[in-house]
Amino acid sequence: MYYLACAGLGYLLGSISPSYILSKVKNIDIRKDGTKNLGASNTFMHFGTFWGVFVMLFDIFKAFAAIKLCAFLFHEIPYAGLVAGSASVLGHNYPFYLKFKGGKGLASFGGFVLGVSPLLFLILLILCLIIAFILNYGCTMALSATVLFPIMVGIKYRSVAAFIIAAVCSASVFYKHTENIKRIKAGEETKFSVFIKKYVLKLSGKKKGE
Repeated sequence: MYYLACAGLGYLLGSISPSYILSKVKNIDIRKDGTKNLGASNTFMHFGTFWGVFVMLFDIFKAFAAIKLCAFLFHEIPYAGLVAGSASVLGHNYPFYLKFKGGKGLASFGGFVLGVSPLLFLILLILCLIIAFILNYGCTMALSATVLFPIMVGIKYRSVAAFIIAAVCSASVFYKHTENIKRIKAGEETKFSVFIKKYVLKLSGKKKGE
């Protein structure tokens, strides 16, 4: 019963979509262009760096908050935070009020990892950034993180149950990025370096003559 409460609370927090709210305010449905997902990457593409960062931080925070809140409310229950964090990522990816079509879950997944362990977050971030820079595809950050994280959690807690809980949301994030794998094979995926320059650092993408 307590685990259902943790899962429900985590899912509801995770289903809050700032990119969807922003799309409604600006009257632009970002699900029709770009990555066609409700998340930070597509917000960067449509609304610029400020809103992209805002959405990313919000998505990180909601998963982090889900873990800490449930760990506090149900402190006597093992893995209460893990269940809530995993459910928050699922809520982000599959919000019930949007016909279960949300984002890809990378930022929320990052908040989940951060809530589990800041040190683990830092280690995973460094490893995945290195992989992304080497392969030059941003999606490899998500793919590598979803593979490594459940293993790290299982080792941290020395528990198969903890591994399974982490693996559930990891599998969801991995599945959401399978389209990126197809685009890589087709040569259509945006390079990591290009994304950083064009949408984050604003070093390119300016109109000629400006």
